[in-house]
Amino acid sequence: MLTVTNLSKQFIQGDQVVKAIDKLNFSIDDGMFVSIVGKSGSGKSTLLGMLGALDTPTKGSIEIDSVDITTLHDHKLIAYRNKSIGFVFQSYNLIPNLTAIENVMLPMEFARVPKIIRKQRALELLKAVGITDGREGRKPSKLSGGEQQRVSIARALANHPKLILADEPTGNLDSENGKKIFSLLHELSRTENTTVIVVTHDLDIAGKTDRMFT
Repeated sequence: MLTVTNLSKQFIQGDQVVKAIDKLNFSIDDGMFVSIVGKSGSGKSTLLGMLGALDTPTKGSIEIDSVDITTLHDHKLIAYRNKSIGFVFQSYNLIPNLTAIENVMLPMEFARVPKIIRKQRALELLKAVGITDGREGRKPSKLSGGEQQRVSIARALANHPKLILADEPTGNLDSENGKKIFSLLHELSRTENTTVIVVTHDLDIAGKTDRMFT
């Protein structure tokens, strides 16, 4: 269960206080697929940054399984991000000199998972997202945009995260591949019981998620 209570984020811009997030409250059950929509500058990416412990709120709490991550110290935050959070970015953010399977194995290496288990898990995840037939051994530059995004999703799932945060994951894809990515995320939320939160501008796709926040 993810519970956000009275969450606020303020920035100082010149002599003005900008309220990016203002007293936000919501809760999401485990395994739900949730979309967040809104105009540019409305605070969507700021919210994802705080949910993923990449940024700290001005006020409020973010509880995952009754643990308030806003109170965690740096070393615990690093462990939390690596073990409990999977990030999927619009720009993929794959390591260019690593192959697809090596990119997926990397988070598990940081988590000190034994190499033989890392490789087996990576192959299973890449197969689940449709990266097979030798493509798992290719570097990102030899994969299409849709394939790179699928690899990034496999990487996000590597350490069995409680929560996947995806910031415009289909923004660089055509309509057909965008729908495939959303279908894949929806399926994985079911099979892995992972909570998935996606920021998107596509209202048609967002309307097919379990819940849509505006």
